[in-house]
Amino acid sequence: MSAVSVIERLVGMQAQWPPAPYVGIWTRTTRFQRPMLERELARGAVVKATVMRQTLHLVTPADYALIRSAMSETNFPWNTSLSKQLRPAVRELGARGPVTNAEGIEHLEREHGVTGSNARRIWRYARMSAHLLHHHETALWHARPEGRYVALDEPAEYDPTEARAEMFRRYLLAFGPATPRDLGAWTMMHVPEIKRALERLEPLRRFRDEKGRELLDVPRAPLPGSETPAPVRFLPTFDAVLLTNCRRARILPEEYRTRIFSTRTPHSVGTVLVDGAVAATWRPDGGRVAVEPFHKLDPATRREVAAEAERLAVFIS
Repeated sequence: MSAVSVIERLVGMQAQWPPAPYVGIWTRTTRFQRPMLERELARGAVVKATVMRQTLHLVTPADYALIRSAMSETNFPWNTSLSKQLRPAVRELGARGPVTNAEGIEHLEREHGVTGSNARRIWRYARMSAHLLHHHETALWHARPEGRYVALDEPAEYDPTEARAEMFRRYLLAFGPATPRDLGAWTMMHVPEIKRALERLEPLRRFRDEKGRELLDVPRAPLPGSETPAPVRFLPTFDAVLLTNCRRARILPEEYRTRIFSTRTPHSVGTVLVDGAVAATWRPDGGRVAVEPFHKLDPATRREVAAEAERLAVFIS
């Protein structure tokens, strides 16, 4: 699959740490090299925007339009009356060329009387409302550190419930079977909004997990057998596999959760999947990849982890 295809398949890839999507695509594909994604960013086939969970993702422009329509009925800050009121002025500012945070804040202070500590917050939400997205250079592997924003063409608008239904269908294709709570954790949308959209998707396939909770899936979705081997995989920080599930212990055992996600800050680390579950963390260490297992691994698994770590080290360097 191409880089764009992977991003579409996952309905976006979280991108607070610029290298994360690159590692996430690499671990899911064959023959992926960093310039392949950077070319798509430069030509606008992939954009960096604030979408699910009010966090930065790489998405296609078409999916950006779908997601923002799906989220338009939720009281996210970019949907407030003030953000919408400032939208035309901010879009006009962005149409002149890339805008930095300092320039945007100064413009709101000078032209609209926004002052004090609120200026930065109001600028952030107004630019989101106006569809000023992060400049593609902030999403490169060696990203430019300063925030710069460019105006995306006005995205298409869809019926919000229909947009959510399509968004959830795509989620289930990528990550199902799943619970409605999983959808809430993935989107930060409200229960009634999720319920209305799921009703549009009926008939859905239903299962029960080990605790009796109902799991939903799209009809005829493939389900690998329980004996299907799951190779060792290295996941980047904030990978969708961990963020799209609401405390699904089969993927991230509860005793390891605080090692991956801090209880005090929205922090994450790179993880290693062994037989489909998190069993270690990893980090770049000079020209190599250092792995810290959570428990003793058998010799065959250690060799598989070491081989994959060597491949990742080559990719990173």
